[in-house]
Amino acid sequence: MLGVSINGKNRTQIEVSPSTSKEEILVLAKEAGAKWLEGVSIIKEIVVPNKLVNLVVK
Repeated sequence: MLGVSINGKNRTQIEVSPSTSKEEILVLAKEAGAKWLEGVSIIKEIVVPNKLVNLVVK
């Protein structure tokens, strides 16, 4: 279970296996947080393995 944060605020969680690649994790995180990503551009994508995904948007 990874937490998905958008601009430092924990928004949702995704279920992934420990062997999942960073690219796959980012795709799942963007799908899970889609309603917070509408109309904004992603500036930075941070993946902390086995902990969280942080998306910085503007």
